Amino acid sequence: MTYTPHGKHLIGAERVGSDQTFSSDPAHGTAHDFSVGTPELVDRACEAAEAAFDAYAATSRDERAAFLDAIAEELEARIDEITETAMSETGLPEPRIRSVELPRTANQLRLFAGHIRDGAYLDRRHDAALPDRQPLPRPDLRMIQRPIGPVAVFGASNFPLAFSTAGGDTAAALAAGCPVVVKGHGAHPGTGELAAEAIAAAARRTGMPDGVFSLIQGGNRQVGQRLVQHPLIKAVGFTGSLAGGRALFDLCAQRDEPIPFYGELGSVNPMFVFDSALSARGAEMGKAWAGSLCMGAGQFCTNPGIAVVMDGPAADAFRDATREALAEMGPQTMLTEGIAEAYKGGAAKMGEESGVTAIVTTEPASRAATPFLYETDADTWLANERLGEEVFGPLGLIVRCKDAAQMETLARKLKGQLTVTLHMDDADAEAARKLLPIVERKAGRILVNGFPTGVEVADAMVHGGPYPASTNFGATSVGTLSIRRFLRPVCYQNLPDSILPADLAG
Repeated sequence: MTYTPHGKHLIGAERVGSDQTFSSDPAHGTAHDFSVGTPELVDRACEAAEAAFDAYAATSRDERAAFLDAIAEELEARIDEITETAMSETGLPEPRIRSVELPRTANQLRLFAGHIRDGAYLDRRHDAALPDRQPLPRPDLRMIQRPIGPVAVFGASNFPLAFSTAGGDTAAALAAGCPVVVKGHGAHPGTGELAAEAIAAAARRTGMPDGVFSLIQGGNRQVGQRLVQHPLIKAVGFTGSLAGGRALFDLCAQRDEPIPFYGELGSVNPMFVFDSALSARGAEMGKAWAGSLCMGAGQFCTNPGIAVVMDGPAADAFRDATREALAEMGPQTMLTEGIAEAYKGGAAKMGEESGVTAIVTTEPASRAATPFLYETDADTWLANERLGEEVFGPLGLIVRCKDAAQMETLARKLKGQLTVTLHMDDADAEAARKLLPIVERKAGRILVNGFPTGVEVADAMVHGGPYPASTNFGATSVGTLSIRRFLRPVCYQNLPDSILPADLAG
């Protein structure tokens, strides 16, 4: 079913236009015009969110859970329009949207609904009064997690649903009891509009206050800057580039009232391949790595861009198998022209670095991505920080180490990562055991004998890591723990049950 966007912002429950428009840049199909966001519209959205906060924060967990369930249902009811629109705007294939992203987005909303119904996230604590304690009595103390206020969310380019308008940050904030203002991503404004319509419909169905959700599309940097600096915004969720995220992070820190900025900014997700595993199945791993590198044109924040191996014939077999598999990979459409140009530029710079050998080079056309593979030694990598920077796309770098000590040195030099993978057999257990304490300090998720592309939405998932993978190493943007970003503990001393929050009374 073809969807024609209305092209307006959603401010509270109202569709709002603006004087200027911008045109979408679809991978294929028809471009559409959308209203351009302004700082004034940001003010209106933030004021609407603040006006809704008291009523929304006072809703019961069951009421908010019903709202989240309703959003999931409204998204699913629009699956045909969303799939067609997202495919046109991003170039992603139909199965990625219809069978992966939309179900994941709906499922994580339902996961949060179940999570808040359970109530364990509230971390309720009670120290009963001890009036006869000597030398001083103890008051009655009760603690609970409470919502922090309106939250700003920036949509991601590479996940038009799961990390964007109705994605994980929005779901976590709404579950916590916080109204949300989303700055939509210009790569998929029509998809964002459809998701916003689903949220608005769910809010009407469940009787939520009008300002519980707003979407602002387009606009220049001043729009994003105004959003993170607006005094009514109490936290920011962001997925995007290191440069853009760091700029917004700094603005949050410079506010009169600094606020937390939960940014996911980039990662090369290194794999460490140990001797026994490399000798036993290096060719098999090389082929599998090529598939992971090229999945979704390499446009995943968990794309495993670096393979660290021990030098020798087994490393040759690993490299050759990777090269052969990459040679069979055809071109894939990238999300935007800008991302495609940045990928080509990053691949070209990698090939120009001293001490780096090109194994697979290609000539991507226009908005398409084709794979690149390079190789270097650990000495070169350790001497050149640029070789540890993310190239967003299907590009891999093999780093050869002389011995286990050098592999450990390389691990210690890593910057913060979302993931680190260990490829090992039983005979590699001692080497892996020595490396594990090092990589624990570098990443939020550690895998064995797998590939990090694909992030399970579950209670135990951590999608975050030390800077620059994310700006807050103690947080995650995926999984139910992510709700804690939008809560704060409040202690109530000697309050009678009649005025305690409902979740603490009794």
